[in-house]
Amino acid sequence: MSSSDTPALAQQLLQAISRRKALQGSVAVGLAAAAVPTLTAAWAQTPKPINDRMSGNLTPAHDPSIIRAGDTYYVFSTTMNDKKQAQVPIRTSKDLLKWELEGYAFPKIPAWAVQRIPDTIGVWAPDISYLNGTFYLYYAVSSFGSNRSAIGLATNTTLDPKSPNYHWDDRGVVFESFPKDDYNCIDPTHVVDLQGNQWLAFGSFWSGLKIFKLDPKTGKPESDNPHLFSIAERPTPEGGLDTIEANYIMERDGYYYLFASYDYCCKGVNSTYYTAMGRSKSVTGPYLDEEGRSMMNGYGTVILKADQEEKQRWRGPGHCAILRDHGGQDYIIYHAYDKLHNGAPYLRIAPLVWSKDGWPTAIM
Repeated sequence: MSSSDTPALAQQLLQAISRRKALQGSVAVGLAAAAVPTLTAAWAQTPKPINDRMSGNLTPAHDPSIIRAGDTYYVFSTTMNDKKQAQVPIRTSKDLLKWELEGYAFPKIPAWAVQRIPDTIGVWAPDISYLNGTFYLYYAVSSFGSNRSAIGLATNTTLDPKSPNYHWDDRGVVFESFPKDDYNCIDPTHVVDLQGNQWLAFGSFWSGLKIFKLDPKTGKPESDNPHLFSIAERPTPEGGLDTIEANYIMERDGYYYLFASYDYCCKGVNSTYYTAMGRSKSVTGPYLDEEGRSMMNGYGTVILKADQEEKQRWRGPGHCAILRDHGGQDYIIYHAYDKLHNGAPYLRIAPLVWSKDGWPTAIM
């Protein structure tokens, strides 16, 4: 969810299922691999587009994050700007095609968030991941167009709402930004590197995207003043705010891939979001695009854009996550605005295919 009052979006998605080696593949919680839907296994060799076959509860779905637990896929997304309603809608599917609204992560905006940021209008940009028996749900609160923002964390031992153990334990604030800061503390992504270190990437506009190390015991910074590594910027000649946000980081074959949304979201069919990416041998960068250009200089290889085989219907595709599914098939999940339905934000999913030299293409 953009925290800048501007127009547009992009077509980018990755997934929140295990993002790095420790979590590669799906989360098979309490279920044998044989129970995985045959749909994804069939596409492992020849993936086909699925967006035109998706049905059910697909909108409003903004800033989606995805994970599979057992035989069920779960999508968490932004609450659409109503501070009185339950927060963070959760959708479920058995096959990635038919989606139902399962419920919400929070009955209301967490009390700490309202106290710290009274102008917050909802819980934004949830990021779901799984590690060592625990589901981690990082999320953001802010006031639109401001960098008085904060990232929070809630945990759970199960995603099954019928389980007696189902309960979101809100652990409160993780990190926050203030008007004096040159960064905006929203759009979190939990990352585990190949050495098992945990990181949190974040950022929207201002000076771009950052990442810092986490204490694995708390899921919060190792200190009150963590070292922030800059991983992507889009400097403008006028010295204005960077039009970049919504990071997602995954690891594949020894490379860390950084996806980010460029330009503007949150303006329906007038959104100009698109998704670009780069890769690095280090989680802290430098991230370079396919041409060897740095994302710190505003470059990136485009993977999702509004006119990509979609006949101008779907606008501003972006804020992606990656699903690394059983059988080796990867999917990019994102939202896009539907020109045929008054610019409503819809859940969108595309299989990824990888070139021999390690660059993905979304099958639209």
